[in-house]
Amino acid sequence: MFTVLVVEDDNKLRQLFCTVLTRNGYRAIPAVNGENALAALDKEFIDLMICDIMMPHMDGFELTQTLRDNNQELPILMVTARENFSDKQQGFLAGIDDYMVKPINVNEMILRVGALLRRAKIINERKIEWGKTVLDYDALTVIHEQESLLLPQKEFYLLYKMMSYPNKIFTKQQLMDEIWGMDSETDEHTVVVHINRLRERFKENTDFEIVTVRGLGYKAVRL
Repeated sequence: MFTVLVVEDDNKLRQLFCTVLTRNGYRAIPAVNGENALAALDKEFIDLMICDIMMPHMDGFELTQTLRDNNQELPILMVTARENFSDKQQGFLAGIDDYMVKPINVNEMILRVGALLRRAKIINERKIEWGKTVLDYDALTVIHEQESLLLPQKEFYLLYKMMSYPNKIFTKQQLMDEIWGMDSETDEHTVVVHINRLRERFKENTDFEIVTVRGLGYKAVRL
C-alpha cells in the first residue's frame, strides 16, 4: 500500500482528499500546513505528497523547496486556487512534479497520483536492480548472478522497501507500520528477527548490505 501525505489547511478539502485516496487503495496521512507536513515526514515513510500553496506558517513553495534541498525525491502534486503562469512556474522551479487548479476533480486527482507513482518507477516496473542483484516484486524473488531465491512475503517486502530508497533510515516502527500494518499486534522485535534473517541470507552478496544506524533504525546501502 502506498502512503500519500495530504497537506491542506482547508479541513473539508483535506478530509475529502484523504477519503477519496483511502477508497482508491492508498493510505492517506493528513497535515494542516508545511510545518505539520515536515513533522509527518520525520515519522512516516511517504510515497507521494499532495500539497496546497497558500497555508499558514510555511506555504507549499517553501515546503517543496525544503524537501528538494534535503534530497527528498518523493513526487509532489500541488493543488491551488491560483492558476496564473507565474505561480505554476514558481512551483515547478521549486521542484513540484504536477499541478492542479481548484476546484479539484477528485477522479482526475487519483489518475494523476497513479501517473506520478508510475513515473517514479514505484508501480510500473516493480523491480529494483542493484549491480547483479534484481528484486522482482511480483514474484517475491531476489535474483543474483542467475540464481533465484523466493523469499517469505514479509522478508521480501522489508528488503524491497529499504532498497527502494537507498541510504534512507527507517525506524523499526516505520517498518512495522508499512509491512505489518498499523493495527498489527506484533512488536518491533519481529522487525529485528526479519532483518537478521535477511542479513544471513545475503551475507555473501556484494551488491548491498543492511546497516544498523544506532538509536535510529536500518538502511540499505550499495556496496
